[in-house]
Amino acid sequence: MTEATTETTVVVSGAAVLLPGADTVAALADGPPPGGTPVEPADHVGRKGLRYKDRATQLGYALTAAALRDAALLGEDGLTVPAGSTGIVASSNFGNLDTVARALDTLREETVTGTSPMDLPNASSNVIASSAAIRYGLRGPNLMVCNGETSGLDAVHWAATMIAAGRAERFLVLGVEPDNEVVRRLLGGGRAVDGGAALVLEARTAATARHATVRAVLGPYRRAADAPREPGHWELPAHLGSASGAFGVLQVAAAVGWFDAGRREPVRAVAGGADHDAGADLLLLAPEAA
Repeated sequence: MTEATTETTVVVSGAAVLLPGADTVAALADGPPPGGTPVEPADHVGRKGLRYKDRATQLGYALTAAALRDAALLGEDGLTVPAGSTGIVASSNFGNLDTVARALDTLREETVTGTSPMDLPNASSNVIASSAAIRYGLRGPNLMVCNGETSGLDAVHWAATMIAAGRAERFLVLGVEPDNEVVRRLLGGGRAVDGGAALVLEARTAATARHATVRAVLGPYRRAADAPREPGHWELPAHLGSASGAFGVLQVAAAVGWFDAGRREPVRAVAGGADHDAGADLLLLAPEAA
């Protein structure tokens, strides 16, 4: 556990995106074009360990590895920092819905004797966060957020809050949503993004100590019941479908892409509000911000 301070500045030191048509923060900021090919997790992390894992967890593996490498935290021998210094917060509303639906169908039709021992461990809503932590040795706090449209920004906020509280020096924040038949039924025929984004958040002091590149600085976060939806600077292209729990994380990743390209004006990420139960927004500042 690190020492908490009242003036902890939290920064983004790594970011990764995997969507059909976009595999960099620059491509995300520009808006992925239609016609992109589906993400193949094995192309990013190899096939070992993917069997029996649901689509969201596989995508989560690929995003986690990409973000950790982008932040210079993952080398040939694993993490380049102590395992306990790094936690994970994942956000997904549809995550393992297909696994849960399949297990319930089996219980109804065949009773518990028909269930697969490979399926049931994956029926926990925390499977994405826990699986990524186990695979990449993230031994800090582990949290899964599944609370609707604000879920992604809430995940970023909780990671920043735990850094400020001294629970860990850095967090991997993962936002991912799979696209499959079960999700499409839930969405009334619509589709989900089948991908997402991941960020590495760190206390600025920790990033400075390891000479990491600061890509963005987190500003104030706000959440309110029945908050009005304010116009945001970035929206996911409609052809990609619903980003749901990945949306807020994708917005932060898009802001990193803008800052990488030289943009310096603050960016506000906005989720929920209007027709939703609550709204949230987060101000993102250029790397030079104090």
